[in-house]
Amino acid sequence: MRRSALLLPIALLLATSLPFFAGGWQQAAKSSPALNVAKDVAKDVAVPMRDGVVLRADVVLPNATGRFPTLVYRTPYGKQFALKEGSTFEKAAARGYAVVIQDVRGRYASDGDFSPYQNEGHDGYDTIEWAARQPWSDGNVGTFGLSYPGAVQWLAAVENPPHLKAMVPAMTFSTPRNFFYSGGVFDGSWLDWIWFNIAPDARRRKNLPGSQTRKEAAASWKQDHERLQNFLPLRDLPDLKQVAPFYYEWLSHPAADPWWDWAELRNKYDRVHAAVLNFSGWYDEAYGPDGATTNFNGLLAARRSEKDPRTHTMIGPWTHGGQDASKSGEREFSSAAPIDYDELILRWMDHYLRNIDNGVDREKPVRLFVMGDNAWRDEDSWPLTRAKETSYYLNASGASSRTGTLYPSVIVPSARTSEFVSDPAHPLTDPYTEYGAHDYRAFAGRDNVLVFDAMALEADTEVTGPIRAEIFVSADVPDFDLWVRLLDVAPDGTAFNLMSPGLDVLRASYRDASLKPEVLTPGRVYLLHLDRMLTSNVFRAGHRIRVQISAAFSPHFSRNLQTGESEITSSKTQLGHIRIYHDAEHSSRIVLPIIPRAKQ
Repeated sequence: MRRSALLLPIALLLATSLPFFAGGWQQAAKSSPALNVAKDVAKDVAVPMRDGVVLRADVVLPNATGRFPTLVYRTPYGKQFALKEGSTFEKAAARGYAVVIQDVRGRYASDGDFSPYQNEGHDGYDTIEWAARQPWSDGNVGTFGLSYPGAVQWLAAVENPPHLKAMVPAMTFSTPRNFFYSGGVFDGSWLDWIWFNIAPDARRRKNLPGSQTRKEAAASWKQDHERLQNFLPLRDLPDLKQVAPFYYEWLSHPAADPWWDWAELRNKYDRVHAAVLNFSGWYDEAYGPDGATTNFNGLLAARRSEKDPRTHTMIGPWTHGGQDASKSGEREFSSAAPIDYDELILRWMDHYLRNIDNGVDREKPVRLFVMGDNAWRDEDSWPLTRAKETSYYLNASGASSRTGTLYPSVIVPSARTSEFVSDPAHPLTDPYTEYGAHDYRAFAGRDNVLVFDAMALEADTEVTGPIRAEIFVSADVPDFDLWVRLLDVAPDGTAFNLMSPGLDVLRASYRDASLKPEVLTPGRVYLLHLDRMLTSNVFRAGHRIRVQISAAFSPHFSRNLQTGESEITSSKTQLGHIRIYHDAEHSSRIVLPIIPRAKQ
């Protein structure tokens, strides 16, 4: 897990008894091994790492004798909590798997110092190979887990442990540039991730004052979160100096710094030889659906000569860890949305660890939940080859207007530009504290937001695939962040976002992904490209497509001070006026992948 202070990490483990996705459940029921009650758990089993540090794991074995295929789950959130509240472990053991649940380095029962993600490659490799050598293992190892326990799988897999045969990394990343940062902007949610999930145990281990339980952390966050989230410069925040020194190390490295290459997956897919089931949600944290699609396509490219590339991807309508729910935020997706997460994992493992012919290898590799239709659909690829790129061009009724229109073609503009104000001292703030679909209609008309609406649609219109925006801008400040959000506006005015914040932002000075910021010349027109958005949504007849533009969306990401200086090292802010161009020479647009639909 990375963020979501309001969602306790253990919630990510909770399984369901809901129907598995169509096509798999009946076959799984027929081909899965008979269930056996698990044996008692071996607690705090020592697992030595290559540098001599000892990590500790709990081991659950089937109630049988012999050697078993083995599953490894590694977590920073406390193996004791995982085993107590998660259902996957005992189900797996009852199904004939040995299961290793391990605290990562420097957390809870394990020795060493915790430096998030940085040790997980070597430690994951060593743990997988240790498990394969145990007398209760048959040498076939799989890994599973969601969020941080998903990330550790990838970091280990690119080290190529010989006995790793299958993995199900859920809701995790593909690149640090879309994880620690996004669009060149530092992700502010690392602050609450540390506060809730890391700091309590760190204080306990180091005997430091302050919150040492989640309950205490919640109480202190309620009291201090505004101070913490608004503190400038970021590197001078005193609260985490002792409990999370790694946070300040991260802040010292901008997004394009090669220092981050240790966490880069996109150039390492040829090192991974396990069967990989990718998994995310459209309302997952932004890195999740990007990771599930990018990692899937990266593996396909690396395995293009293989008959069975052994990789699938699945994306539902969920928030981070919400795969057992039918609702994301305020949007209901029907009983079709939830899945049996345990069965998803075990069915993949049954095929690739136990060679059970359950049909996994014959299914289409892409499974998507199409929002609006509220139905699952299987596809041959991502993006969909039948998608037709369709441009919607921005236009406005007047230069002072905060609302405009979207047209499918360039028209003679009523005004050459639209302008809004951005004040980093009082940034546009998300009124919602939890991810998911929310109604943002109240943002229309504000002086720090622009909205552009298409005409009411005459027929259902499906948008499935990558989305890009090409926006011509100028500003009277050296830098600003450009947020371009896509919303579905219902006839009653409800305006739902279609993704979580992160893939829809770009720092202007990071427009070429350069190590050194490239500040703007005031008044000069620049073309900014945002090409990391993605969704699957049917805009129903009578609905409107909306593009919402702003220069902030606090507190999700750090504030651009708009002075040309970094918020990491400086605190002075500058109010700015941002212009969006939409004339014939500067045709700002959003490009949507429209999926042809049967005539209605």
